Formats: sequence, structure tokens, C-alpha cells
Amino acid sequence: MNILWFILSCLGGYLLGSIPFAIVIGKVFYKTDIRKHGSGNPGGTNAGRVLGKKAGVSVIVLDALKVVAAIWIGSFVSPACALVSGLCCCVGHCYPVFAHFKGGKAVASMYGFLFGISVFVFHNGLYFLIPILMFFIILYLYKWVSVASICAALSSSLQIMSMNWSANSQDILLIAGSWMLTALIIYRHRANIVKVRSNKESRVTWI
Repeated sequence: MNILWFILSCLGGYLLGSIPFAIVIGKVFYKTDIRKHGSGNPGGTNAGRVLGKKAGVSVIVLDALKVVAAIWIGSFVSPACALVSGLCCCVGHCYPVFAHFKGGKAVASMYGFLFGISVFVFHNGLYFLIPILMFFIILYLYKWVSVASICAALSSSLQIMSMNWSANSQDILLIAGSWMLTALIIYRHRANIVKVRSNKESRVTWI
């Protein structure tokens, strides 16, 4: 029965992640498909650029909360299930079944993942606070959301590895999952990396 619930919670996590809030909010409230504007990415940053700050913040919050919800649901089965469900949700966000498998870059999802494991798995806010602090430091220094996001992801995986280095199966799963999520975020930002290297990446102006 536990295996069945494990599979169902992971599937539920993927389906939750597949809800494209940027597309939904754009079409329902602004009559705009953000995939046809700006960078074309159905995520919070592009929603903010195309639809405005209110829409961008709404998308970011909802994209994070859906991962928190997936982890919360998985936590009723086991801590390991919560971790995998959250990871499946992040994958669903990047490759959503409801949007032809073309989704966002998992930045807000990553913070949802870190917040979720902080609350429902480890009960330690440092898993969330340190990466988000790193994000804002790098963003303040360089004004590139993509670079700040990648640095935050790397710092989170290094932190998780340093705080959970053991042969315990749950710790191994957490470390592996965090590095998989970091690799996914770097991969999803590969075009941004090219732009940064050629100094063509857009910079934020509000910080």
C-alpha cells in the first residue's frame, strides 16, 4: 500500500507542477499568451516583464506553492516520498503535460522545494533562508536573475550536502535530489548562460 501511495503522490506532484500558472493568469486576466511575448518563457520573470509586477509576483508565489503542496502531500506517506514528490513537481513545472511539455525554468519551484523540505521534512529554516539570501546578494551585485538563480541553486545543494553527509538512505536521496534539481535549473538556463557570456542578458532595474 505504501508503494501505491508513493507512486500516486509522485504522480500527483508531477501533475501539480504541470499547472502553468503563468499561462492561466495571462489568458484569464490579461487575455495574453505570454509565450508569444518577451522571452516566451511561461514563468514568473517573463510574466512580470510582459504583464506587470502584480502578475509576476502572483505567478512566482503560485509556482512555489504548488511544490510546497506536493511535498506536504508526500509527507503523509514518508519523508522520502515528500522529497521525490517535490522533485517530480519541479520536473512537471519544466515539462508540463498541460502545456505541451514546454514550461518554466524552475526557479520559483526550487524555492518552493526548499521551503517545503524546511517545513515538512527537516523543520529547519536554514534550508530556505541561505539560498534565498544568496539569490538576492548575487542579484544586487550583478543584476542578472539567471546568474542569481544558478548561484542560489548551487549554494542550496552544497548546503544540503554539508548538513546531511551520511550513509542514511534519506540523506542520500536528499543530496541526490538537490543536485538533480540544480542540474535541471542550470540546463533550463543554458540559453541565458550564453547571453551572459556575450553580455546580452537582460538586467533587472528594480534593485
